[in-house]
Amino acid sequence: MSIVSNDSFDRFKGSSDYVTSRPLRNAVNVSITLGRPLLIRGEPGTGKTLLAHSIAKGLKKKLIVWNIKSTTKAQEGLYVYDTVQRLNDSRFGDKDVSDIKQYIKLGKLGQAFASPEQVVLLIDEIDKADIEFPNDLLNELDEMSFYIPETNETISAIHRPIAVITSNAEKELPDAFLRRCIFHYIEFPDAKLMEEIVRVHFPDIKNNLLQEALRTFYSLRQIDQFRKKPSTSELIDWIRALIAGGLADEKITAEIPFIGTLLKKEPDYNYFVKTRGGRPGNTYDTMR
Repeated sequence: MSIVSNDSFDRFKGSSDYVTSRPLRNAVNVSITLGRPLLIRGEPGTGKTLLAHSIAKGLKKKLIVWNIKSTTKAQEGLYVYDTVQRLNDSRFGDKDVSDIKQYIKLGKLGQAFASPEQVVLLIDEIDKADIEFPNDLLNELDEMSFYIPETNETISAIHRPIAVITSNAEKELPDAFLRRCIFHYIEFPDAKLMEEIVRVHFPDIKNNLLQEALRTFYSLRQIDQFRKKPSTSELIDWIRALIAGGLADEKITAEIPFIGTLLKKEPDYNYFVKTRGGRPGNTYDTMR
């Protein structure tokens, strides 16, 4: 689409604390323009969840977060009818329990629809829920409204929310759901983009330390035997540990201190120890 490369098309340009690639910015802006949810996939730690925070910050909009769990039902995102509270009030309280509206509590999707201003809605890790969960949201995401039978009321979106949906690809999402989304896979950053990302978090970092850290980090990611390769978020934590530890730059590559900040699976750690000739408890794995 030629429209994507047009600078005038850009609305979201990133934020001060989140570095984005051009393709990712384009995906966000296509999603906003077409009014379709943006489905984001990528390796853990590549900033899928933080993207929604960046959009909200960059566009100066409120963020509503719906964290999905294995037990989450689509209905919870629309509204909840608190029948227990109504029963308690009828037995022990002095409220007029005939007014059912006071016992209707909007869920995160309902809050986004009812907001007087456009909001950014994050539906985080949608693939954690039951396989039918995405299909149960199809009508609501299409029509931007839902019906509450208890009050004979329809909640319609005042403003279509900017919806960001993240997935870790734990489950395949239904085709009918995918057709309604704009899809983007966050590619793992190359060294140049990663340097930009690190400098956002550590603007005063010494160049020698940064280059040694990046060289070591990408060499670890090239090890095919690792079950979980270190991610961007783990690199940030590692650099923070290196700065706090005050180690000489040359030790970073030679010793790879604080390796537990980068490697999170026991087989990966054991492989590292075996191939590097190290052992658990080396002095370079502790802060000075």
